[in-house]
Amino acid sequence: MADERKTGKAGEKAGKTRRDRAPRDGTADAAETAAAAAPEAPEPKLPARLRLKYQSEILPGLMRELKITNTMRAPRLEKIVINMALGEARENVKILDAAAEELRQIVGQKPVVTRARKAISNFKLREGMPIGVMVTLRRDRMWEFFDRMVNIALPRVRDFRGVSEKAFDGRGNYSLGLREHTIFPELNLDKVEKVKGMTVSIKTTAASDFEGLTLLRALGMPFRGASGEREGAPPTE
Repeated sequence: MADERKTGKAGEKAGKTRRDRAPRDGTADAAETAAAAAPEAPEPKLPARLRLKYQSEILPGLMRELKITNTMRAPRLEKIVINMALGEARENVKILDAAAEELRQIVGQKPVVTRARKAISNFKLREGMPIGVMVTLRRDRMWEFFDRMVNIALPRVRDFRGVSEKAFDGRGNYSLGLREHTIFPELNLDKVEKVKGMTVSIKTTAASDFEGLTLLRALGMPFRGASGEREGAPPTE
């Protein structure tokens, strides 16, 4: 009888040990692992502030000023092309890498390298040689860049008195030359080895220079002086 009781107790201890060592429910472990590995949902991206302002406030005013009844006929921004021409790249190709990175920091989009279309011996230029970087902005990135350029970057220009009204191309598009790309606060000036110039070309859907001027002024472009009547302006009553 004593041997049977010892054998029974030993069996109970062995059963407890096996239960303690039994694996947990596989479904619960899989759920916990999936929850830990799942990436956090990205925060919803806010629309461009200037685009919302254009749709709600600027567009109705433009239609009244230009005497336009069709919303699709009203002028708007189409794209912005930013170009950095680097003649030094003929002798030092590494300067392109620095320019591309700095332009990426300014606009938030990776630029592309521009190359010479034909050879010019007087400038020691061969066809296909890299000579600069450029980027094309559309949609929200275009609106955000224009907003930052007009309200933050341009006022930082030394002795800034506004931009010229004579840089339109006859079809409502505007080009702006900047001598120093360091006016944009996105850059760390301690890491900029050389100040570079850049050209900002603003493509609009305007039918004339007057419509383009009216659009850019309504969006906040700081033109110099008061504007008189230009060619293509609607007749005043």
